[in-house]
Amino acid sequence: MWGVIPAAGSASRIQPLAFSKELLPVGRRIHRGTEQPRAVSEYLVERMILGGANKLCFVIGPRKSDILEYYSAIYADACIAYVVQPKAAGLCDAVFRTAPLIASHEQVIVGLPDTVWFPEDALSQLPNDALSFLLFPVDEPQFFDAVVVERSGRVKEIQVKQPNPASRWVWGAFKIPGYLLSELEQLWRARNRRDEYIGTLVNAWLEQGGEAIGIKAGSAYVDVGTLEGYRAAMSLLQSGAAEQCASANGHDDVAMGASPP
Repeated sequence: MWGVIPAAGSASRIQPLAFSKELLPVGRRIHRGTEQPRAVSEYLVERMILGGANKLCFVIGPRKSDILEYYSAIYADACIAYVVQPKAAGLCDAVFRTAPLIASHEQVIVGLPDTVWFPEDALSQLPNDALSFLLFPVDEPQFFDAVVVERSGRVKEIQVKQPNPASRWVWGAFKIPGYLLSELEQLWRARNRRDEYIGTLVNAWLEQGGEAIGIKAGSAYVDVGTLEGYRAAMSLLQSGAAEQCASANGHDDVAMGASPP
């Protein structure tokens, strides 16, 4: 299973930084008895591995070699590949640049590396052989991609950063088999690559008879791409609620992840 990590963005909302936003220190980890800062993207990497990913692909920009230097070729038991997105051209463009690496029978998880969410093992709730979104409740869904689902879990619509959305559940990651990823890429190309967001492309997919599932397995979700989000993530990680969420899923300390690469 692949874990695809789009990391080519410019992080304009949280500049100036002297490094890629995906390496922003958030929380801590213990390595060989020493406390160390933890890069925000490590939360997603570890959750992908918990969800079954044994191969990771970072999509990076030309000036983001620090991500390659930080992660190198392996993290825990997962091998890492890198694909370059020449310029930040949206999430669809980033994800589909990994398509040549992915076989039709393989599963793919896509997540956002500047987010922190719980429970840690929520990706295990997503089924195979379907396009499925991991959903989280948020207080301000108008700033995200709100997912409207039927009682059965079938996705009716994704409302991309719309005021007063019809749902407070937003997607934080999605899972898709390789053959469906290829079909989505073909649709994206047929639409002249005009879709920047996954949500608008999936809406077109649904209109053509495609199907997607929304799984409300998330309990907490924070976008660390702004100063407010950074503070919220630090508060979430330091709160008893985060620790209880981790403990309930069999983890002892939310601030202690896998050993660094």
